[in-house]
Amino acid sequence: MLKTTPILLTAVLAISATLPAHSQAQTSNHSVSGAVFAMTNAANGNEIIAYKRGADGWLQEGKHFPTGGRGSGGTVDPLASQGSLTLSQDRSLLFAVNAGSGDISVFRVLGAYLLLLEKVPCGGADPVAVAQHGDLVYVVNAGGTSNVVGFWLNRDGTLKPIPDSLAYLSTGNSGPGSLSFSPDGEFLLVTEKAINNIDAFHVQINGTLAPIVVNPSAGPGAFAVLFAPNGAALVAETGPSGGTNASAISSYSVPANGKLAPISTSVPTLGAATCWLAITPDGKFVYTANSATSTVSGFAIGVTGALTPVGGTIVATEPTGSTDLDMAITADGKFLYTLDSGTGTVSIFGINADGTLTNIGDVGGLSAEAGLNGLAAN
Repeated sequence: MLKTTPILLTAVLAISATLPAHSQAQTSNHSVSGAVFAMTNAANGNEIIAYKRGADGWLQEGKHFPTGGRGSGGTVDPLASQGSLTLSQDRSLLFAVNAGSGDISVFRVLGAYLLLLEKVPCGGADPVAVAQHGDLVYVVNAGGTSNVVGFWLNRDGTLKPIPDSLAYLSTGNSGPGSLSFSPDGEFLLVTEKAINNIDAFHVQINGTLAPIVVNPSAGPGAFAVLFAPNGAALVAETGPSGGTNASAISSYSVPANGKLAPISTSVPTLGAATCWLAITPDGKFVYTANSATSTVSGFAIGVTGALTPVGGTIVATEPTGSTDLDMAITADGKFLYTLDSGTGTVSIFGINADGTLTNIGDVGGLSAEAGLNGLAAN
């Protein structure tokens, strides 16, 4: 593999030189400094769409990279999850779920070019999200009897199943929405949308999980969970059925016994269908995608994990019907992107020092109302 890397890099440069500009704003004076990846989740052949990211945040669509598996297909948000497309901690690898074929694809990230390393069975049915910490990778499977399954991450980027790592959630068909490792790797949290639980698993030295600790969500509609760098667990809540702009976000501490202790409870996002979260790399701010109102809310994260709204809470408003399904923040913490299934676009926002957002624009080219799921940014 090391012998082929220079050839691959040469190919990347050649491909980049021949790609047309996506829009008038994305011309050659936008120096390339990163990449953004979106997943089609197509049932006839799942693909990753790579966008070159300029230093000013603008995107230029590049190649499509087949995962070698099948997505679930469907229309808007068929996976109903966060983490279906996940970058490794060092951002050198990209993990993608293939819900239709029941496997996980692993790519090597070379700028805006992806090299498929392997595709491995997910250990269950209907994988919807992946999380990685160090040499551990876990996938949550929503089909059949809901479960999580672990893999060792080898140095070459391949995955090796961990014996006896399969662990069941609190009930079958519980609608898992996401999973996240704590910063120290001691805990794995999983949300169960159908029964409004947050499951905690202590990670054992052999990579397997200790018995499940079931925690009821502080508010209704627990969807996605992410850990902030300070160890606080943040959970997006879609809110009570029939509520008007009643979604919220909560934060928790995770003690050694896995019994979550609420810090900030159901802080309103002032939006509807709040499902996805993105945290800045420095841990200062968290943003939520409010898909039913096509808005983004922002919160400052205190040293204790307490959440305080940024400004008037709503820090960005997208065109009506955008249906922002997922979001991602760049490694340098300068830009936030949302995957807008309703309009077939990716929206671009600059992140300001005070946590407010500046709307830079959007790029199109995606299939509106398609079963898109998953967004990741370098």
